[in-house]
Order: sequence, then structure tokens, then C-alpha cells
Amino acid sequence: MDAPKPCTDAQAVALVLAGDADAFAILLRRYRDAYTRFAVRMLGSREDADDALQAAFVRAYRNLARCDDPARFGAWLYAIVINECRTLGARRGRRELRMVRDEAALEGTPASDRPAEDGALRAEIQRALDRLDPDQREAFVLKHVEELSYDEMAELTGVGVSALKMRVKRACDRLRELLEGVHHG
Repeated sequence: MDAPKPCTDAQAVALVLAGDADAFAILLRRYRDAYTRFAVRMLGSREDADDALQAAFVRAYRNLARCDDPARFGAWLYAIVINECRTLGARRGRRELRMVRDEAALEGTPASDRPAEDGALRAEIQRALDRLDPDQREAFVLKHVEELSYDEMAELTGVGVSALKMRVKRACDRLRELLEGVHHG
């Protein structure tokens, strides 16, 4: 007879630590989508995000006994994901300079007039995100992509609310500057 599926992170962690490796899949399913979105925004590509997440999940599994508060597994896993994103970003980030190759994106034609250009606009936004300081990009993504409250962001990152508000403000200012430069420069 199968054991009942745990409904809390703490129960799933306890099962994994007791030898039920399959219980780790419950935790991964619970957090995979949100952390994938986050990693893609932080790293700029699905391939890099998948690499960072794979490394983070392996690291989390191997070090699960070090999770001090299993009820906060999601925050603990997030810290591992962000560290993997930072590591991968530092390794890969500065080796390639992304340039706009799509002349239509440079023409300034509104995306609403040309639905095919929505992808180019998204690419421009991602390029601008890629140019942000990693701390600002992280704060911006958590606030405006993942739509977390500042209190939730502080709990996940360990950074104070006022510092996070400043990072988000600076990220918004910098993004505005970068995106205006694309359309006016």
C-alpha cells in the first residue's frame, strides 16, 4: 500500500530524509515552475535556467539534511537557486555581448501594429534585464514578474524591505533608461 502523499514541505522533507527519495519529486513539482520563470529572467535563456535549476535541485537533494527549517523548504531552495543563477551568470554572463540584429526592432514601430514584433520587444526587455546589476535584476523579477510582496521578497532573500525597495526602484530607473536608449538612440 502506498504511503499518503505529504501535504506540507516539512512532511516531504522528513520522508526524503527517512529514505523515500521519491518524495523529493513532490517538492520539485511544487517549486519548479516559479523557480524556472525566475531563473529564465535572471539568466536570459531557458537553456541556462535549466542548467542552473538542475544544479540547484541536485545540490538541494544532497544537502537536504542541512535545511534547518523544513517548513521553509521553498525559501531554502530559493537561496540555492539564486546562488546557482549567480554562479552560472558570472561564468557565462560577460563572455558574450548581445547586439540587436533585428532591424525592424530598431525602427521603433509599435508592437501593437506588428504582432510579429512582440518577440523582438520581449527580447529587448530581456537584454535590458540582462544588463542590470544582479541584485537589482533579482529584486525586479521577484517584484514585477513573480509579483511577490516586499515582505515575501525579504523572507526569501534575507535582504531588508527598505533595501529591496531601493533595488527595485533603481532597477526600474535603469530599465527605463536602457529601453528609452533603444527606442530613441
